[in-house]
Amino acid sequence: MICRSFLSLAALALAVSLSGTSAVAQSDPVKELASFSVFDKVDLTQLARGEARAVRGAPMNTPRYLSVQTVWVGPGTPAQQMQALRQWNPSRHGELRVHLHATGSNFGRLAQAPANPAVQWLATATGTQSKELQLSRAEAAKLPAGATAWAGPVANFWTGVLSARASAGPFAQPPYDHTGQSISPREEINGLLRQQGKIQKQFSGLIGGGGERFWELLEVENKGVLTLGASFSRSGAGGTQQAADVLYYASSGYYAAITFYQMWPVQVDGKPSTLIWRGDMTSSAAVADLRGVERMGSESAMMRDISRAVRFFRRDSSGMR
Repeated sequence: MICRSFLSLAALALAVSLSGTSAVAQSDPVKELASFSVFDKVDLTQLARGEARAVRGAPMNTPRYLSVQTVWVGPGTPAQQMQALRQWNPSRHGELRVHLHATGSNFGRLAQAPANPAVQWLATATGTQSKELQLSRAEAAKLPAGATAWAGPVANFWTGVLSARASAGPFAQPPYDHTGQSISPREEINGLLRQQGKIQKQFSGLIGGGGERFWELLEVENKGVLTLGASFSRSGAGGTQQAADVLYYASSGYYAAITFYQMWPVQVDGKPSTLIWRGDMTSSAAVADLRGVERMGSESAMMRDISRAVRFFRRDSSGMR
């Protein structure tokens, strides 16, 4: 991650009491949270003691876009929470269905992909040149037709795809066009930001350059999905922190995704704590045609997945007081 200076926060305090305990915060964090998010009011003590609150984000006009916003209070300072976020490895928790997680652009661990049904699906889809795979025409021309096992030609093919796309960087990706429809990951990222104007303004200038690279092998609806991402961060006056994870390539499942984090210093029960807001936005063809109850179900599933990830992160970072 990269660090750059950001805005300053006024040193005003707000006292809130509940059940004999107290939470003290600068007034700006609570007001600032309300200024760009869907959380008009928050109770710091309740957030520190209870589960994170995950709700639907502001509506977007493009049918394939979904958003979820989450807020919680964690122990320690924003700098400590940011360090924990940098070091956190979701693949340690099987329930999150992240089978491989690695930083940098070394894809040697692809050969160590687990032998499970999700990875086998990806191997079969590769060997049968499935239209579900998101590739450029040039990449699709190199698909190892007839291969059914992950090891060998299939793993080598994906190593080549990921290496080339990682070298291109987050904002110079070739389009997914091997099936005839051209989808640009860069345009999907820009589209998500344009339709969340308040969030875009809050994090203006954060995303730029190459960022800190990472890649993952995920499981999405029982299917193996390879992703490329870049992380960005900056610190600000008053102890604030901001971060963003941009997923700019996925082999299937979704086109692009962005996760933002805003962290403010607060005090709960006289202890240094951090108010944390997380905003997730994703673009996926799978939800483009959903309406009514089906769309609500997809949004609810996204909230459950994010809540589960936040719960594990909070558990792993709970000992920093």
